[in-house]
Amino acid sequence: MSYDFNEAKEHIVNSYGRLDPVITHGEGVYLYDKDENKYLDFTSGIGVSSLGYGNQKWIEATTNQLKTLAHASNIFFTEPSVKLAKELTEKSNMKKVFLANSGAEANEGAIKLARKYSYDKYGNGRSTVLTLIQSFHGRTITTLKATGQEKFHQYFYPFTEGFNYVKANDIEDFKDKLTNDVCAIMLEAIQGEGGVVPLDKDFVQQVVKICNEKDVLVIFDEVQCGIARTGKMFGYNNFDVEADIVSVAKGLGAGLPIGGVLCSSKVQDVFKPGDHGSTFGGNPVVCAGALVVLDELCNKKSFEDIAEKGAYVKELLEESKNPQIVDVRGLGLMMGIKVKCAPSLVQKEAIKKGLLVLTAGKDVVRLLPPLVISKEELKTGIDIILEVLSNIQD
Repeated sequence: MSYDFNEAKEHIVNSYGRLDPVITHGEGVYLYDKDENKYLDFTSGIGVSSLGYGNQKWIEATTNQLKTLAHASNIFFTEPSVKLAKELTEKSNMKKVFLANSGAEANEGAIKLARKYSYDKYGNGRSTVLTLIQSFHGRTITTLKATGQEKFHQYFYPFTEGFNYVKANDIEDFKDKLTNDVCAIMLEAIQGEGGVVPLDKDFVQQVVKICNEKDVLVIFDEVQCGIARTGKMFGYNNFDVEADIVSVAKGLGAGLPIGGVLCSSKVQDVFKPGDHGSTFGGNPVVCAGALVVLDELCNKKSFEDIAEKGAYVKELLEESKNPQIVDVRGLGLMMGIKVKCAPSLVQKEAIKKGLLVLTAGKDVVRLLPPLVISKEELKTGIDIILEVLSNIQD
């Protein structure tokens, strides 16, 4: 069946600012449109396609599982979900995991888990969750309210209550907001949608220390910066701290929908039967693919390779001395280029030259390439970005 851009717009809800190419297939780190135009992908489906496209181990694992068992309710265990839970908790140094379908769902589960822990131990009146200004935690009613960006707090009133917002890297503001009704704080190691801004290590360490002293749970939202994206298992591993709860999604599925709520020993038994659920959570096909992701990406060699490639990208950008570049920030292969011009203009011009990039906020070009990308492919993409920036007039 053939279709065009206008036909797609006629039948699909217009909730995205979509770009022109109609993507039909992918191979390696390249995507192709219906006219067989080739695009080097620096988006990986907004951090999802961690293995790129056409990874044979992943295809074989998911296809074989699809032939065996596509779904069984969570009244029963399935072998892939149990294997994934074991691998994921062991690699994360956590105790248990609740498997879900998306980052927003994982963050909802994390919030519920934190509030139940506090209710069980302290009773009513201790349910506020702190998040950071410029954070992003999802599109559901609750995770929108958890998101610390006012532009998202529109239209959909009333929102879920019980959230307050802290200035990132401002320990005094955190202390002021840490009132007696707070049960948890939710942090992104790198604020992705907020501009690809890594948190300061000292700030994170002070927050975690204070929270541990006051029995306030520390939740790390690792939906975008987790699963090897920064050159470590999780973004927060760069700060030498431990978490009580970790939410994961995106890159763990490598193209199929998955989410997870990882639990430390403190909260591993908080949820009882009936407290939480997800019809498709722990889907055996998705879990089979996620096992390949962990095997391929979450190991010492892979972490070192990703960190090295991230440093290489940063070096290329900084040494270019391009006048349009204000700042380069990020960790591993989660990179943000703060530019003087509109990032959407860079995005559209890059497409014309065969490169796909993302934006974040009003002034950042965001790079989230597949984690299997080579240095040569990275240089090709960076050269295109620099060419585009050089052609833009102030």
